[in-house]
Amino acid sequence: MLARKSIIPEEFSLPALVSRIPRKPVFRDRVNKARFIAKSGACNLAHKNIREQGRFLQDVFTTLVDLKWRFTLVIFTMTFLCSWLLFAMGWWLVAFAHGDLDPNRQSGIEQCVTNVKSFTSAFLFSIEVQVTIGFGGRMITEQCPTAITVLILQNIAGLIINAVMLGCIFMKTAQSHRRAETLIFSRQACIAVRNNRLCFMIRIGDLRKSMIIGAVVRLQVVRKTVTPEGEVIPIHQIDVQTESAVASNSIFLLAPLIICHVIDKDSPLYDLSAMELQCSDLEVIVILEGVVETTGITTQARTSYVSEEIQWGHRFVPIVTEEEGVYSVDYSKFGNTVKVATPRCSARELDEKPSILIQTLQKSELSHQNSLRKRNSMRRNNSMRKGNSMRRNNLAMAMPKVQFLAPEGAMNVAVT
Repeated sequence: MLARKSIIPEEFSLPALVSRIPRKPVFRDRVNKARFIAKSGACNLAHKNIREQGRFLQDVFTTLVDLKWRFTLVIFTMTFLCSWLLFAMGWWLVAFAHGDLDPNRQSGIEQCVTNVKSFTSAFLFSIEVQVTIGFGGRMITEQCPTAITVLILQNIAGLIINAVMLGCIFMKTAQSHRRAETLIFSRQACIAVRNNRLCFMIRIGDLRKSMIIGAVVRLQVVRKTVTPEGEVIPIHQIDVQTESAVASNSIFLLAPLIICHVIDKDSPLYDLSAMELQCSDLEVIVILEGVVETTGITTQARTSYVSEEIQWGHRFVPIVTEEEGVYSVDYSKFGNTVKVATPRCSARELDEKPSILIQTLQKSELSHQNSLRKRNSMRRNNSMRKGNSMRRNNLAMAMPKVQFLAPEGAMNVAVT
């Protein structure tokens, strides 16, 4: 049986009409991905399937410095214990070969090491030799050239062990990232209009009074890209220039500074609008390098900002004020921002249509004037209400009371 045709033409049916309705682009939520650099500056990168593990042993000192403190302390303790035990075995063998451990030995023969009668006494003498603790109960004599050779070898080995292990401990305590703990970054980044251009801004500061000499700030945008040939680059690093870079990015980090990046045609943020930025998977990495003034060690502090941590249309509030001839910094407002008038379009659209910025600023000015008018009118109304209430109170207080006298036997009536 053939299907009956509809009376309504197919081009006017509901599915056909819906298909011809223009649809707005739908921005899907950005898939949560791992950060390349954590907010603390640690690199979120795991090394797997390294076959040539022996390369780490070729640079033992750097390997020891890079280890965690618990492993370093275990290696430090075991190194000294093993060296003491090893040379204790050597002193015990010297005493055994010379016959010093024989209980029936003749009393006239002098020992190689006096008062070494067991392995325990040999271990104590080994500790005294290596750490130069002379208690006076045990000493080497001239009877055994072998004992003198062992003494020389232990002194040389002890000096090498002390130099390596103490140097490792010193380097771990004086690592550059310890100084970077007092270099702070704002938790949020801002994008706003500055000097009639869209700018990406962050704030950095130093909590110590000792300065960072030759401080350099570098910005990089990390995101996944695909080349025209189809090659996928999961971590594509793009350098970003800052506004203060004339010949270099060197800054004078005396007080907290706002690092500004002008979003121009060479910027990787040039084609991103406010909506597209929230849906993108880019990550802005900030690297601050410099030389510590007190130690002369080069330090580096890092942080990053993902799209959720970039506030569009905000600006940092000022935190440096002059009080009694001294500049004061209020770090409680270090990351505070204020909302300002900013176009929601990309920097490319703003360059192509400069009128967008003018219209945005005009709307902001009109809204600001309207808010001022409302505030003024509210203040006037409040002042008028206060004035009327005060007048009523004054009239009530100033009006005299009139008392009418009634005949005897009746009550007096007071009228106000």
